[in-house]
Amino acid sequence: MNSLYPLKFKPVFDDRVWGGDKIRTIMGLDFAPHDRCAEAWVLSGYDGRQTIVQNGFLAGNEINELVEIYMDELVGGKVFDETGSTFPLLIKFIDAREWLSIQVHPDDELALKRGLPNGKTEMWYVLDADANAQLIAGFNRKITQKQYLEHLQKKTLPEIMNYEKVHAGDVFFMPAGRVHSLGPGVILAEIQQTSDTTYRIYDWDRKDDKGNERELHTEQALAAIDFNSYSEYKTNFRPRLNETIGLVNCPYFTTNLLELAQPLRKDYEELDSFVVYICLEGGMKIKCGENSTNAVMGEVVLIPAIIDKVEIFPERKVKFLEVFVA
Repeated sequence: MNSLYPLKFKPVFDDRVWGGDKIRTIMGLDFAPHDRCAEAWVLSGYDGRQTIVQNGFLAGNEINELVEIYMDELVGGKVFDETGSTFPLLIKFIDAREWLSIQVHPDDELALKRGLPNGKTEMWYVLDADANAQLIAGFNRKITQKQYLEHLQKKTLPEIMNYEKVHAGDVFFMPAGRVHSLGPGVILAEIQQTSDTTYRIYDWDRKDDKGNERELHTEQALAAIDFNSYSEYKTNFRPRLNETIGLVNCPYFTTNLLELAQPLRKDYEELDSFVVYICLEGGMKIKCGENSTNAVMGEVVLIPAIIDKVEIFPERKVKFLEVFVA
């Protein structure tokens, strides 16, 4: 069997009506023949929307096929024991041209009760934002379930939401249970558990061309929602050149930010996990022993767990996210 190497994938594009053209104009991904693109699933093991390898001798294989064949060599022993032959993370670029619905996702416990494999905790890294762009993260005050339902009935739910102005480089952690929505003019990278379970709780009273409103999931959402309010919703960090900066560390993924202007060697010998690089700006060469590949803005590279040593050579300067399961 040939040895594993850094893997690149063909994105899966979604042309929902609220999408725009920033995935092409900013991230450089060609989503033709679509006229617009709401989401680019750049690394996905979600059934029916798996990404396919595009480089090396494994080109043409879906990611979960590789997990079945290589198991712990690809994803790490602990990860394989816990998540089996489904790749555990879903990585997307999302471009919102209008407000998305206000929504919430279940945690693992609730998901399992409902016959789902797992919940959905996620994080957002803002790639670009129009002036005065906003998103919703949580409530602006602690409320009761009764108060929540009253606002829902009166269609005043937006009044109790916490709005955050967003800028390029902002990070928001969205644990399962936190209500949220993405506003117009924002493009971001999303890292999440492999799940597409979304409970839509408010859709801004929009109607389709037949006068129908989209289905809401009021009852399903009630058990999922965290009704607390928090002092900080945005992740605070200070970028530093040529250093690894921690952004999020949760049971499902760890995400770091790196901005390099000089070569860097990474030693993953103590890490029992795959590593994903999400290139945000610039470009880089990634060398793993005899194997190497290049990555530019908008591309994702999967480093199999069996690879311990990685050398990264920036092309002048590169900014990327480093993601793994600790």
